[in-house]
Amino acid sequence: MLKKGSKLNSILTGSCPKCQNESMYSDKNPLHLTKVLKMNENCSHCGLKYQIEPSFFYGAMYVSYGLNVAVGIAAFIISFVFFKTTIEKSFLIIVISLIALFPFVLRLSRNLYINMFVSYDPTAGQK
Repeated sequence: MLKKGSKLNSILTGSCPKCQNESMYSDKNPLHLTKVLKMNENCSHCGLKYQIEPSFFYGAMYVSYGLNVAVGIAAFIISFVFFKTTIEKSFLIIVISLIALFPFVLRLSRNLYINMFVSYDPTAGQK
């Protein structure tokens, strides 16, 4: 499922979308909140510049919005439909879910966004 060369591998691991040999982030742990968006400038293996153009990752905000809507809907359905909670408790569960998952959503949105524009190249970084 997560074979090297697949978009899913790069998206879920946060690895370079071109060579998939190293992490795009200077700190792999998204729970270190002060470093959650700190990225390397270039891939040390293939040389891909992650900030393709100035303010490139502003577009990831739209992806993040969509992911957060999906998390909110999923939290509501799970709490309200399956656990039969009240609307107020469901709202509270949505808020808690969004706060708890925000570092993962931030990283995932950046990973998805850069993978829309950069494809895997098996020859990248080879001499």
